[in-house]
Amino acid sequence: MKIGDHARKRMHIFSFILAIFAMLAMPQAAFAQEAPAEAGADAVAESAASAESADAAYTPLGPDMIKGQPEPGALTFQKQYSPNGEYALWMHDAVLLPLIAAISLLVLILLLVVVARYNRRANPVPSKTSHNTLIEVLWTGLPVLILVVIAVPSITLISRQYQSAPKDALTIKVTGYQWYWGYTYPDNGGFEVISNMMPEDEAIDKGLPPQLAVDNRMVVPVGEPIRLQTIGADVIHSFAVPSLWFKLDAVPGRLNEREFYVEEPGIYYGQCSELCGARHGFMPIAVEAVPRPQFEAWIRSQGGTVGGEGGAESTSAPLIAPDSAIEGAPAAGEEPELATPETEV
Repeated sequence: MKIGDHARKRMHIFSFILAIFAMLAMPQAAFAQEAPAEAGADAVAESAASAESADAAYTPLGPDMIKGQPEPGALTFQKQYSPNGEYALWMHDAVLLPLIAAISLLVLILLLVVVARYNRRANPVPSKTSHNTLIEVLWTGLPVLILVVIAVPSITLISRQYQSAPKDALTIKVTGYQWYWGYTYPDNGGFEVISNMMPEDEAIDKGLPPQLAVDNRMVVPVGEPIRLQTIGADVIHSFAVPSLWFKLDAVPGRLNEREFYVEEPGIYYGQCSELCGARHGFMPIAVEAVPRPQFEAWIRSQGGTVGGEGGAESTSAPLIAPDSAIEGAPAAGEEPELATPETEV
């Protein structure tokens, strides 16, 4: 009975500690809900200031405006330019990495202690202890506390990533083809922009990263939520831009949707992240974020409409037939040579 009473007292202490940790975690959840609104307000203000000083005419951004791309020798995530990305990077750097390092160090120390104190030479008569209430409470309670600390920001991030865009948000439909992208603007006349990877020599001449630069970028307004929809025209693709913390599969016959947000003007690169065929590695993504006046100027340059211009109804462009199988098509690439007994592989 004494052992049982002792264990019950320990469990009461553990429950009290768990309640304290839960209360400490609540302010973090509140911070998580307030952060996007504050970040969004700052980004909109900066975008408006840039728009007032910038010419309304659209001019493609140059290499000096590249912000989201892989860096040689980088070990961690790319710098983030969206509220969700900043929160996820904070969670990785301030929560997960310290916990991982602390747990790894603790396990290493315990192993060294066991090796030094409980080997055959130092401890010829092994202990026959089978139960220890305090240790059993600790090795049950501490993992639970660690999981609670991780769960609060994790669940917050998941819920934020799948919040619906506002009803009045701009809609952009991304279509994955073998092996290029199509960007449709149903709110601006329903035109579609086809984006293919730029030839390597041309990209280098323009100062752009080869195998990431494209002939036509997906142009979006900066500092406002966007309803981004994805669909596949042939096989499953995945629209992924790491620096914007965005990844969404493009599945044939299914329209997926998420909120897309860019805080700063610039160029952000990504790639298809779902194996989709022979030229899967050659369908990059380039997002160009510009202030709203320049975005509207770009829309007009593409033959689209802004607001109620022209009185035309907003309609989505139909899926175009993939040209990956058509000989000589821009996205088809060179036809691969078949291996024969006389051909060196």
